[in-house]
Amino acid sequence: MLSENEKLEVLARLGIDLSMIHDLDILMQRILTEARRFVNADAGSIYIRDKDMLHFTYTQNDTLQRRLSEREKLIYSTFSIPVNEKSIAGYVAASSQPLNLPDVYKIEPTKPYHFNKEIDEDSKYTTQSVLTIPLKNFNDDVLGILQIINSQDEAMRVIPFTENDEKMLMHFASIAAVALERAQMTRAILLRMIRMAELRDPKETGAHVNRVGGYAVEIYEKWANNRDLPQKEIDKNRDILRMAAMLHDVGKIAISDLILKKPGRFNRREYEIMKQHTVLGAQLFLDRQSDFDEAAAQVALNHHERWDGQGYPGHVDVRTGKFLHGFERFDGGAQGKKGEEIPLYGRIVALADVYDALSTARAYKEAWDETEILAKIEESTGRHFDPELVAIFFSCLDILHSIQRRYVDED
Repeated sequence: MLSENEKLEVLARLGIDLSMIHDLDILMQRILTEARRFVNADAGSIYIRDKDMLHFTYTQNDTLQRRLSEREKLIYSTFSIPVNEKSIAGYVAASSQPLNLPDVYKIEPTKPYHFNKEIDEDSKYTTQSVLTIPLKNFNDDVLGILQIINSQDEAMRVIPFTENDEKMLMHFASIAAVALERAQMTRAILLRMIRMAELRDPKETGAHVNRVGGYAVEIYEKWANNRDLPQKEIDKNRDILRMAAMLHDVGKIAISDLILKKPGRFNRREYEIMKQHTVLGAQLFLDRQSDFDEAAAQVALNHHERWDGQGYPGHVDVRTGKFLHGFERFDGGAQGKKGEEIPLYGRIVALADVYDALSTARAYKEAWDETEILAKIEESTGRHFDPELVAIFFSCLDILHSIQRRYVDED
Protein backbone atom coordinates (compact mmCIF):
# COMPACT_ATOMS: atom_id res chain seq x y z
CA MET A 1 0.00 0.00 0.00
CA LEU A 2 1.46 3.36 -1.05
CA SER A 3 1.92 6.12 1.50
CA GLU A 4 0.74 9.65 0.70
CA ASN A 5 4.31 10.74 -0.04
CA GLU A 6 4.79 7.76 -2.36
CA LYS A 7 1.57 8.68 -4.18
CA LEU A 8 2.86 12.19 -4.74
CA GLU A 9 6.13 10.77 -6.07
CA VAL A 10 4.16 8.50 -8.45
CA LEU A 11 2.17 11.47 -9.72
CA ALA A 12 5.38 13.45 -10.24
CA ARG A 13 6.95 10.84 -12.53
CA LEU A 14 3.74 9.43 -14.05
CA GLY A 15 3.61 11.77 -17.02
CA ILE A 16 7.19 10.91 -18.03
CA ASP A 17 6.65 7.16 -17.56
CA LEU A 18 3.42 7.07 -19.57
CA SER A 19 4.82 9.29 -22.32
CA MET A 20 7.35 6.54 -23.09
CA ILE A 21 4.55 4.11 -24.05
CA HIS A 22 3.27 4.56 -27.59
CA ASP A 23 0.89 1.67 -28.24
CA LEU A 24 -2.70 2.14 -27.09
CA ASP A 25 -3.25 -1.40 -25.75
CA ILE A 26 0.03 -1.48 -23.84
CA LEU A 27 -0.69 1.97 -22.40
CA MET A 28 -4.12 0.97 -21.10
CA GLN A 29 -2.59 -1.97 -19.27
CA ARG A 30 -0.03 0.30 -17.62
CA ILE A 31 -2.61 2.97 -16.70
CA LEU A 32 -4.84 0.40 -15.03
CA THR A 33 -1.95 -1.23 -13.18
CA GLU A 34 -0.71 2.09 -11.79
CA ALA A 35 -4.21 3.33 -10.91
CA ARG A 36 -5.00 0.20 -8.93
CA ARG A 37 -1.67 0.35 -7.13
CA PHE A 38 -2.35 4.00 -6.37
CA VAL A 39 -5.44 3.20 -4.28
CA ASN A 40 -4.72 -0.46 -3.42
CA ALA A 41 -7.60 -1.84 -5.49
CA ASP A 42 -8.20 -5.49 -6.28
CA ALA A 43 -9.57 -4.96 -9.78
CA GLY A 44 -10.39 -2.41 -12.43
CA SER A 45 -11.41 -1.77 -16.02
CA ILE A 46 -10.97 0.80 -18.78
CA TYR A 47 -13.67 1.80 -21.25
CA ILE A 48 -12.82 3.75 -24.39
CA ARG A 49 -15.42 6.16 -25.74
CA ASP A 50 -16.38 6.13 -29.41
CA LYS A 51 -19.12 8.69 -30.07
CA ASP A 52 -22.11 7.61 -27.95
CA MET A 53 -20.75 4.21 -26.97
CA LEU A 54 -18.29 2.98 -24.36
CA HIS A 55 -16.22 -0.05 -25.35
CA PHE A 56 -15.09 -2.30 -22.50
CA THR A 57 -11.46 -2.51 -23.53
CA TYR A 58 -9.23 -3.77 -20.74
CA THR A 59 -9.61 -5.30 -17.29
CA GLN A 60 -7.53 -6.61 -14.40
CA ASN A 61 -8.60 -8.62 -11.37
CA ASP A 62 -6.13 -9.96 -8.82
CA THR A 63 -8.65 -12.29 -7.16
CA LEU A 64 -9.58 -13.95 -10.44
CA GLN A 65 -5.93 -13.99 -11.54
CA ARG A 66 -4.96 -15.95 -8.42
CA ARG A 67 -7.35 -18.70 -9.49
CA LEU A 68 -5.26 -19.26 -12.61
CA SER A 69 -1.96 -21.08 -12.94
CA GLU A 70 1.30 -19.14 -12.94
CA ARG A 71 1.69 -16.87 -16.01
CA GLU A 72 -1.78 -17.81 -17.27
CA LYS A 73 -3.68 -14.71 -18.35
CA LEU A 74 -7.15 -13.57 -17.43
CA ILE A 75 -9.48 -13.79 -20.45
CA TYR A 76 -12.38 -11.38 -20.56
CA SER A 77 -15.32 -10.72 -22.83
CA THR A 78 -15.53 -7.51 -24.80
CA PHE A 79 -18.77 -5.56 -24.98
CA SER A 80 -20.13 -2.05 -25.46
CA ILE A 81 -22.59 0.05 -23.50
CA PRO A 82 -24.27 3.34 -24.40
CA VAL A 83 -23.26 6.66 -22.88
CA ASN A 84 -26.36 7.27 -20.79
CA GLU A 85 -27.42 7.29 -17.15
CA LYS A 86 -28.49 3.63 -16.92
CA SER A 87 -25.06 2.13 -16.15
CA ILE A 88 -22.38 3.37 -13.75
CA ALA A 89 -19.76 3.88 -16.47
CA GLY A 90 -22.33 5.36 -18.85
CA TYR A 91 -23.50 7.79 -16.17
CA VAL A 92 -19.96 9.01 -15.47
CA ALA A 93 -19.28 9.45 -19.20
CA ALA A 94 -22.53 11.37 -19.68
CA SER A 95 -22.06 13.60 -16.62
CA SER A 96 -18.23 13.98 -16.85
CA GLN A 97 -18.18 13.64 -13.07
CA PRO A 98 -16.61 10.92 -10.87
CA LEU A 99 -18.79 8.50 -8.96
CA ASN A 100 -17.65 6.91 -5.69
CA LEU A 101 -19.88 4.03 -4.55
CA PRO A 102 -19.14 2.28 -1.22
CA ASP A 103 -21.26 -0.76 -2.18
CA VAL A 104 -22.76 -1.28 -5.63
CA TYR A 105 -25.28 -3.74 -4.17
CA LYS A 106 -26.73 -0.92 -2.07
CA ILE A 107 -27.31 1.72 -4.73
CA GLU A 108 -30.40 3.74 -3.86
CA PRO A 109 -33.36 2.75 -6.07
CA THR A 110 -33.94 6.43 -6.88
CA LYS A 111 -30.62 6.61 -8.74
CA PRO A 112 -30.86 6.37 -12.54
CA TYR A 113 -27.87 4.03 -12.80
CA HIS A 114 -27.62 0.43 -11.64
CA PHE A 115 -25.00 -2.30 -11.24
CA ASN A 116 -25.17 -5.30 -13.56
CA LYS A 117 -25.02 -8.24 -11.14
CA GLU A 118 -24.74 -10.75 -13.97
CA ILE A 119 -21.06 -9.84 -14.40
CA ASP A 120 -20.34 -10.98 -10.82
CA GLU A 121 -22.49 -14.10 -11.23
CA ASP A 122 -20.67 -15.14 -14.42
CA SER A 123 -17.20 -14.60 -12.95
CA LYS A 124 -18.04 -15.75 -9.38
CA TYR A 125 -16.61 -12.50 -8.07
CA THR A 126 -18.12 -10.02 -5.61
CA THR A 127 -17.87 -6.36 -6.52
CA GLN A 128 -18.35 -3.95 -3.63
CA SER A 129 -16.65 -0.54 -3.65
CA VAL A 130 -16.33 1.10 -7.05
CA LEU A 131 -14.66 4.38 -7.98
CA THR A 132 -15.40 5.49 -11.54
CA ILE A 133 -13.42 8.39 -13.03
CA PRO A 134 -13.79 10.12 -16.41
CA LEU A 135 -10.64 10.34 -18.53
CA LYS A 136 -10.86 13.85 -20.01
CA ASN A 137 -8.60 15.76 -22.37
CA PHE A 138 -7.74 19.47 -22.25
CA ASN A 139 -11.00 20.31 -24.02
CA ASP A 140 -12.92 18.49 -21.27
CA ASP A 141 -14.01 15.79 -23.74
CA VAL A 142 -14.42 12.35 -22.17
CA LEU A 143 -12.01 9.95 -23.90
CA GLY A 144 -12.90 7.01 -21.72
CA ILE A 145 -13.68 5.74 -18.25
CA LEU A 146 -11.35 4.43 -15.56
CA GLN A 147 -13.20 2.16 -13.14
CA ILE A 148 -11.39 0.92 -10.02
CA ILE A 149 -12.96 -1.87 -7.96
CA ASN A 150 -12.70 -3.05 -4.34
CA SER A 151 -10.28 -0.95 -2.35
CA GLN A 152 -8.49 -3.06 0.24
CA ASP A 153 -6.96 -2.37 3.65
CA GLU A 154 -3.71 -3.92 4.86
CA ALA A 155 -5.58 -7.11 5.83
CA MET A 156 -7.00 -7.28 2.26
CA ARG A 157 -10.53 -6.57 3.47
CA VAL A 158 -12.68 -4.64 1.03
CA ILE A 159 -13.30 -1.06 2.15
CA PRO A 160 -14.85 2.02 0.53
CA PHE A 161 -12.67 4.39 -1.47
CA THR A 162 -11.99 7.53 0.53
CA GLU A 163 -12.56 11.11 -0.56
CA ASN A 164 -8.79 11.49 -0.72
CA ASP A 165 -8.58 8.42 -2.99
CA GLU A 166 -11.05 10.12 -5.28
CA LYS A 167 -9.09 13.38 -5.38
CA MET A 168 -5.76 11.66 -5.98
CA LEU A 169 -7.20 9.44 -8.71
CA MET A 170 -8.69 12.47 -10.45
CA HIS A 171 -5.16 13.93 -10.64
CA PHE A 172 -3.92 10.56 -11.87
CA ALA A 173 -6.66 10.43 -14.54
CA SER A 174 -5.83 13.89 -15.86
CA ILE A 175 -2.21 12.83 -16.45
CA ALA A 176 -3.22 9.44 -17.89
CA ALA A 177 -5.69 11.06 -20.29
CA VAL A 178 -2.90 13.08 -21.92
CA ALA A 179 -0.96 9.88 -22.62
CA LEU A 180 -4.15 8.13 -23.75
CA GLU A 181 -5.00 10.84 -26.28
CA ARG A 182 -1.45 10.74 -27.66
CA ALA A 183 -1.57 6.94 -27.97
CA GLN A 184 -4.94 7.16 -29.73
CA MET A 185 -3.41 9.60 -32.21
CA THR A 186 -0.48 7.22 -32.79
CA ARG A 187 -2.87 4.30 -33.36
CA ALA A 188 -4.95 6.45 -35.74
CA ILE A 189 -1.85 7.36 -37.76
CA LEU A 190 -0.85 3.70 -38.01
CA LEU A 191 -4.35 2.70 -39.09
CA ARG A 192 -4.39 5.46 -41.72
CA MET A 193 -1.19 3.99 -43.12
CA ILE A 194 -2.88 0.59 -43.10
CA ARG A 195 -5.94 2.01 -44.88
CA MET A 196 -3.63 3.41 -47.57
CA ALA A 197 -2.34 -0.12 -48.08
CA GLU A 198 -5.91 -1.47 -47.91
CA LEU A 199 -6.86 0.73 -50.87
CA ARG A 200 -4.27 -1.26 -52.80
CA ASP A 201 -4.68 -4.65 -51.10
CA PRO A 202 -8.08 -5.48 -49.50
CA LYS A 203 -6.43 -8.08 -47.24
CA GLU A 204 -4.70 -5.36 -45.21
CA THR A 205 -7.57 -4.35 -42.95
CA GLY A 206 -7.36 -2.54 -39.63
CA ALA A 207 -8.81 -5.58 -37.85
CA HIS A 208 -6.24 -7.88 -39.47
CA VAL A 209 -3.23 -5.82 -38.41
CA ASN A 210 -4.61 -5.32 -34.89
CA ARG A 211 -5.01 -9.08 -34.54
CA VAL A 212 -1.51 -9.75 -35.87
CA GLY A 213 -0.12 -7.15 -33.47
CA GLY A 214 -2.03 -8.66 -30.56
CA TYR A 215 -0.93 -12.22 -31.36
CA ALA A 216 2.69 -11.12 -31.77
CA VAL A 217 2.78 -9.45 -28.36
CA GLU A 218 1.34 -12.50 -26.58
CA ILE A 219 3.82 -14.86 -28.24
CA TYR A 220 6.73 -12.52 -27.51
CA GLU A 221 5.77 -12.10 -23.86
CA LYS A 222 5.75 -15.86 -23.25
CA TRP A 223 9.05 -16.21 -25.10
CA ALA A 224 10.58 -13.48 -22.92
CA ASN A 225 9.16 -14.91 -19.68
CA ASN A 226 10.65 -18.30 -20.55
CA ARG A 227 14.03 -16.54 -20.52
CA ASP A 228 13.31 -14.56 -17.33
CA LEU A 229 13.96 -11.26 -19.07
CA PRO A 230 13.49 -8.16 -16.88
CA GLN A 231 9.89 -6.92 -16.89
CA LYS A 232 11.00 -3.42 -17.87
CA GLU A 233 12.66 -4.81 -21.00
CA ILE A 234 9.60 -6.95 -21.81
CA ASP A 235 7.26 -3.96 -21.47
CA LYS A 236 9.41 -1.81 -23.73
CA ASN A 237 9.66 -4.50 -26.40
CA ARG A 238 5.94 -5.31 -26.28
CA ASP A 239 5.16 -1.65 -26.98
CA ILE A 240 7.54 -1.53 -29.95
CA LEU A 241 6.63 -4.94 -31.38
CA ARG A 242 2.90 -4.35 -31.39
CA MET A 243 3.19 -1.26 -33.56
CA ALA A 244 5.85 -2.81 -35.79
CA ALA A 245 3.73 -5.92 -36.34
CA MET A 246 0.81 -3.79 -37.48
CA LEU A 247 2.97 -2.43 -40.31
CA HIS A 248 4.33 -5.78 -41.49
CA ASP A 249 2.91 -5.43 -45.04
CA VAL A 250 3.20 -1.66 -45.45
CA GLY A 251 5.58 -2.16 -48.38
CA LYS A 252 2.66 -3.41 -50.50
CA ILE A 253 1.71 0.21 -51.08
CA ALA A 254 4.57 0.34 -53.62
CA ILE A 255 3.41 -2.74 -55.56
CA SER A 256 1.43 -2.27 -58.79
CA ASP A 257 -2.35 -2.78 -58.70
CA LEU A 258 -1.97 -5.06 -61.72
CA ILE A 259 -0.25 -7.49 -59.38
CA LEU A 260 -1.88 -6.77 -56.01
CA LYS A 261 -5.41 -7.08 -57.39
CA LYS A 262 -4.82 -9.89 -59.85
CA PRO A 263 -7.63 -12.42 -59.26
CA GLY A 264 -5.67 -15.52 -60.25
CA ARG A 265 -2.29 -16.97 -59.36
CA PHE A 266 0.87 -14.98 -59.99
CA ASN A 267 3.25 -16.03 -62.73
CA ARG A 268 6.92 -16.27 -61.80
CA ARG A 269 7.74 -12.67 -62.75
CA GLU A 270 4.73 -11.29 -60.86
CA TYR A 271 5.60 -13.33 -57.80
CA GLU A 272 9.15 -11.99 -57.79
CA ILE A 273 7.80 -8.43 -57.93
CA MET A 274 5.31 -9.17 -55.15
CA LYS A 275 8.07 -10.47 -52.91
CA GLN A 276 9.73 -7.05 -53.08
CA HIS A 277 7.13 -5.63 -50.68
CA THR A 278 9.33 -6.92 -47.85
CA VAL A 279 12.33 -4.85 -48.94
CA LEU A 280 10.21 -1.85 -49.90
CA GLY A 281 8.58 -1.90 -46.46
CA ALA A 282 11.94 -2.06 -44.69
CA GLN A 283 13.24 0.82 -46.81
CA LEU A 284 10.58 3.09 -45.27
CA PHE A 285 12.45 2.83 -41.97
CA LEU A 286 16.03 3.22 -43.22
CA ASP A 287 16.38 6.66 -41.62
CA ARG A 288 16.22 5.08 -38.18
CA GLN A 289 15.63 7.42 -35.28
CA SER A 290 14.28 5.02 -32.65
CA ASP A 291 14.00 1.39 -31.57
CA PHE A 292 10.59 1.34 -33.25
CA ASP A 293 12.14 2.11 -36.64
CA GLU A 294 14.56 -0.77 -36.13
CA ALA A 295 11.76 -3.17 -35.15
CA ALA A 296 9.44 -2.07 -37.98
CA ALA A 297 12.22 -2.59 -40.54
CA GLN A 298 13.03 -5.98 -39.03
CA VAL A 299 9.40 -7.14 -39.22
CA ALA A 300 8.71 -5.78 -42.71
CA LEU A 301 11.85 -7.39 -44.12
CA ASN A 302 11.68 -10.78 -42.41
CA HIS A 303 8.05 -11.84 -41.92
CA HIS A 304 8.14 -14.06 -45.04
CA GLU A 305 11.38 -15.83 -44.15
CA ARG A 306 11.07 -19.52 -43.26
CA TRP A 307 12.82 -21.50 -40.54
CA ASP A 308 14.11 -23.97 -43.15
CA GLY A 309 15.66 -21.21 -45.29
CA GLN A 310 13.11 -21.41 -48.11
CA GLY A 311 11.54 -18.00 -47.52
CA TYR A 312 12.21 -14.54 -48.92
CA PRO A 313 13.74 -11.98 -49.51
CA GLY A 314 16.76 -13.68 -47.93
CA HIS A 315 20.19 -12.13 -47.42
CA VAL A 316 19.76 -8.82 -49.23
CA ASP A 317 21.01 -5.26 -48.98
CA VAL A 318 17.91 -3.37 -47.83
CA ARG A 319 18.97 -0.16 -49.55
CA THR A 320 19.30 -1.76 -52.99
CA GLY A 321 17.31 -4.97 -52.71
CA LYS A 322 20.28 -6.85 -54.20
CA PHE A 323 21.50 -10.07 -52.65
CA LEU A 324 24.56 -9.89 -50.43
CA HIS A 325 27.80 -11.26 -51.84
CA GLY A 326 28.26 -14.92 -50.96
CA PHE A 327 24.54 -15.60 -50.61
CA GLU A 328 23.68 -16.21 -54.27
CA ARG A 329 21.20 -18.93 -55.18
CA PHE A 330 21.52 -21.00 -58.34
CA ASP A 331 18.54 -19.16 -59.86
CA GLY A 332 20.11 -15.73 -59.34
CA GLY A 333 18.21 -14.79 -56.18
CA ALA A 334 19.36 -14.55 -52.59
CA GLN A 335 19.55 -17.45 -50.15
CA GLY A 336 16.80 -17.33 -47.58
CA LYS A 337 17.66 -16.71 -43.96
CA LYS A 338 17.52 -19.87 -41.90
CA GLY A 339 16.69 -20.63 -38.27
CA GLU A 340 17.88 -17.97 -35.86
CA GLU A 341 19.43 -16.00 -38.73
CA ILE A 342 15.87 -14.69 -38.98
CA PRO A 343 15.41 -11.95 -36.33
CA LEU A 344 13.03 -12.85 -33.51
CA TYR A 345 10.37 -10.29 -34.40
CA GLY A 346 10.29 -11.57 -37.99
CA ARG A 347 9.83 -15.16 -36.78
CA ILE A 348 7.02 -14.14 -34.45
CA VAL A 349 5.10 -12.08 -37.01
CA ALA A 350 5.50 -14.82 -39.64
CA LEU A 351 3.52 -17.16 -37.38
CA ALA A 352 0.98 -14.53 -36.29
CA ASP A 353 0.35 -13.41 -39.88
CA VAL A 354 -0.19 -16.91 -41.28
CA TYR A 355 -2.52 -17.85 -38.40
CA ASP A 356 -4.68 -14.80 -39.02
CA ALA A 357 -4.64 -15.19 -42.80
CA LEU A 358 -5.87 -18.78 -42.54
CA SER A 359 -8.47 -17.86 -39.88
CA THR A 360 -10.04 -15.05 -41.89
CA ALA A 361 -12.51 -15.16 -44.76
CA ARG A 362 -11.70 -13.04 -47.78
CA ALA A 363 -13.49 -12.31 -51.04
CA TYR A 364 -11.38 -14.96 -52.73
CA LYS A 365 -11.47 -17.65 -50.01
CA GLU A 366 -13.32 -19.03 -47.00
CA ALA A 367 -11.80 -19.07 -43.53
CA TRP A 368 -10.18 -22.39 -42.70
CA ASP A 369 -11.60 -24.54 -39.93
CA GLU A 370 -9.62 -24.08 -36.71
CA THR A 371 -8.69 -27.75 -36.60
CA GLU A 372 -7.23 -27.52 -40.11
CA ILE A 373 -5.30 -24.36 -39.22
CA LEU A 374 -3.73 -25.88 -36.13
CA ALA A 375 -2.82 -29.03 -38.04
CA LYS A 376 -1.18 -26.91 -40.76
CA ILE A 377 0.85 -24.93 -38.22
CA GLU A 378 1.94 -28.08 -36.42
CA GLU A 379 2.91 -29.65 -39.74
CA SER A 380 4.97 -26.53 -40.57
CA THR A 381 6.96 -26.65 -37.32
CA GLY A 382 10.66 -26.67 -38.11
CA ARG A 383 9.93 -25.93 -41.76
CA HIS A 384 8.08 -22.63 -41.94
CA PHE A 385 8.04 -21.75 -38.24
CA ASP A 386 10.39 -21.65 -35.26
CA PRO A 387 9.53 -24.80 -33.20
CA GLU A 388 9.82 -22.94 -29.89
CA LEU A 389 7.42 -20.23 -31.03
CA VAL A 390 4.92 -22.84 -32.27
CA ALA A 391 4.93 -24.46 -28.81
CA ILE A 392 4.29 -21.04 -27.27
CA PHE A 393 1.55 -20.38 -29.83
CA PHE A 394 -0.32 -23.53 -28.84
CA SER A 395 0.08 -22.71 -25.14
CA CYS A 396 -1.71 -19.35 -25.47
CA LEU A 397 -4.51 -20.19 -27.92
CA ASP A 398 -7.22 -19.07 -25.48
CA ILE A 399 -5.72 -15.56 -25.39
CA LEU A 400 -5.35 -15.50 -29.18
CA HIS A 401 -9.03 -16.42 -29.54
CA SER A 402 -9.98 -13.52 -27.25
CA ILE A 403 -7.98 -11.17 -29.51
CA GLN A 404 -9.90 -12.54 -32.51
CA ARG A 405 -13.18 -11.71 -30.78
CA ARG A 406 -12.00 -8.22 -29.96
CA TYR A 407 -10.91 -7.23 -33.46
CA VAL A 408 -13.58 -8.38 -35.89
CA ASP A 409 -13.57 -7.49 -39.59
CA GLU A 410 -16.34 -5.15 -40.64
CA ASP A 411 -18.77 -6.46 -43.24
